[in-house]
Amino acid sequence: QLARIQTDSVVEMLRELYPDLRFEIAVAMSTTGDKILDTALSKIGEKSLFTKELENALERNEVDLVVHSLKDLPTSLPPGFTIGAVCKRENPLDAVVFHPKNCGKTLSLLPEKSVIGTSSLRRAAQLKKKFPQLEFRDIRGNLNTRLKKLDEKEDFSAIILAAAGLKRMGWENRIGQLLSPEDCLYAVGQGALAVEVRAKDQEILNMVSALHDADTVLRCIAERAFMKRLEGGCSVPVAVSTVLKDGQLYLTGAVYSLDGSDSLKETMQTSVNYSQQTEDGPNDDAQRVGITAKNVPGQAQEAAENLGVELASLLLSKGAKHILSVARQLNDAR
Repeated sequence: QLARIQTDSVVEMLRELYPDLRFEIAVAMSTTGDKILDTALSKIGEKSLFTKELENALERNEVDLVVHSLKDLPTSLPPGFTIGAVCKRENPLDAVVFHPKNCGKTLSLLPEKSVIGTSSLRRAAQLKKKFPQLEFRDIRGNLNTRLKKLDEKEDFSAIILAAAGLKRMGWENRIGQLLSPEDCLYAVGQGALAVEVRAKDQEILNMVSALHDADTVLRCIAERAFMKRLEGGCSVPVAVSTVLKDGQLYLTGAVYSLDGSDSLKETMQTSVNYSQQTEDGPNDDAQRVGITAKNVPGQAQEAAENLGVELASLLLSKGAKHILSVARQLNDAR
């Protein structure tokens, strides 16, 4: 349902821009990540859990564009594909949805040993450290399924979800607590929608590039470059927060051990205050961490990408590789 709402919202924007074109939402298909619901995402070990089947349809020209949650897309796309648009980001924060009996509470007010549901190693690692009195347990399924599990059983006192998904579903009233970046840094690309297209299909690429939101593009390029340099993914706790203000891009990035006891966190900034150059350079269609942003200044994109790489390199120089490889091994052994 959420995937459909997200796709509809992108098609609606395209219809407004191109009233003469006909857009058909051709296929609803299930992906590996949708089908395997009894295993933690971090254990399935497939990089393109939610994307591979959709990319196959793109490759066969059955569809011309695919709408994804950007956080589901790996930092390196298969050859021949690119992210042709990154739409304006919804609130990227994580949200706590409480069991009806805990309505009005916050995580710190829950009784000791209360069980919190999350399928994310990143959320669990950060919140275990902040709320050691609580227990964290895996919960899988789409938003509808997870909310049903929360409301109809007594297994969970609360679950953690992305605020963006709840808002898009019209369930904002279920958000009991928004977790600030001080409580819980968010996932790379969280809250942003990506439109994936065939990299060589200039017509479609030009069409969808009108949907790019420049601020979101620069923030997400920095976040994805950070993740790529760390070689992070679902199977390790990597988290970020970005702010773009007065031409300065600030990136906070962190890595955690599975229980959150060991962590490294740093913030860096760079200027992204460049104007779009008028002449078409050869780098017009340069892909940066899978994103082709024709209408965002190339120098600004480069600065954002470098920021992510430099911050990751700083954490690696302080021992991030060790934290992540231990997290990976422990997760594989679980």
